[in-house]
Amino acid sequence: MTTRWHYKVETVKVGAMGGVKPESIEERLQVLGQQGWELVNALHATQWGPTLLFMKRPA
Repeated sequence: MTTRWHYKVETVKVGAMGGVKPESIEERLQVLGQQGWELVNALHATQWGPTLLFMKRPA
C-alpha cells in the first residue's frame, strides 16, 4: 500500500529589522505539529526574504 501525502508551504515573514527570529519559526512549527504536519525542509534564501517551511502529513 502506498502512502498518500498532503503538502503545505508555510511562510514565516521577516521582522521589521530584517531576519527571522527562531522563536517565530518554533512557534509556527508547534502549531503545525499539533495539526499533524511534519517539517520536511526549510529554506531561507535571502537575508530580507521570508523563511519557507515545507510540510507534509498523511492524506
